[in-house]
Amino acid sequence: MEAQNLETQIKQKALELGFHKVGIAAIDSAPTELATKPTMSLSTWLQKGYHADMNWMENPKRQEIHQVMPDVQSVICVALNYYSPADRPDSATAKIARYGWGRDYHKVLHKKLKALTAWIRQQSDAVEARFYADTGPVQDKVWAQQAGIGWVAKNGNLITRDYGSWVFLGEVLTNLTLAPDRPHTAHCGTCTRCMDACPTGAIPQPQVVNANRCIAYHTIENRAETLPEAIVPHLQGWVAGCDVCQDVCPWNQRFAQPTDVADLQPHPWNVTATLPELADLTDEEYERRFTGSALKRIKPWMLRRNARANLDKKS
Repeated sequence: MEAQNLETQIKQKALELGFHKVGIAAIDSAPTELATKPTMSLSTWLQKGYHADMNWMENPKRQEIHQVMPDVQSVICVALNYYSPADRPDSATAKIARYGWGRDYHKVLHKKLKALTAWIRQQSDAVEARFYADTGPVQDKVWAQQAGIGWVAKNGNLITRDYGSWVFLGEVLTNLTLAPDRPHTAHCGTCTRCMDACPTGAIPQPQVVNANRCIAYHTIENRAETLPEAIVPHLQGWVAGCDVCQDVCPWNQRFAQPTDVADLQPHPWNVTATLPELADLTDEEYERRFTGSALKRIKPWMLRRNARANLDKKS
């Protein structure tokens, strides 16, 4: 294979496998932090305790990609659109973030990334490649911006021009030296809708999310028996994640497109489940309804806790 065509062929293969966007970042020319000069570095964010109990964020490999793969030269970044325009029926609906409406995105991404990685390895016996999709100490949004896929917005999500921020991210690390794409510039401008709309004020600065105040963190990661008193009054029906900062984003309102990935189509119950149903959800029913779902990270007792916190607030 001619070297000058390798980047193009990698991108074509990624698109053939169903990814919606693909870009390449070069390690030697890339910063370890956001290309747009963030208001806070990862190390400072950790020092402030904004990661709450997510101790895996402290892994030093996250700040030095050579600790993840010593010979890495390039990061091939991909994005998969997961948006569904389905509406939640009424105020009694238990709100589940769109990322969890369909099949577990890890499984969907891993299948495609595994195929892409295998294809890259076939190019030469000397090629090393390994993939990640929210499963390793890689700053996926940082590298996606560096690879030209989109930019890290004020709410901490990656926004693409084509699909807004409704995208799952993955990457293939390789020892191939590839021509990089131009890093994406930020286009949030003076807009602060995401920061203003956050029910708990969890975005104190642009690109900075304080997990201690984030509804998504508390409904997914918080293993405490009860949710904090400061959070409960602001739940607004959320039981699994929170999409408020994405729903109000002008880029999402203008450019979101329904996904063409069958596995990411919403399971009806994830859109129509009610708070009373989840408040009394049995472990057996949980297994039946959430098998193969990313929501399996939220244990059945947590879903009951989240639903009951919403109902207690209303009573």
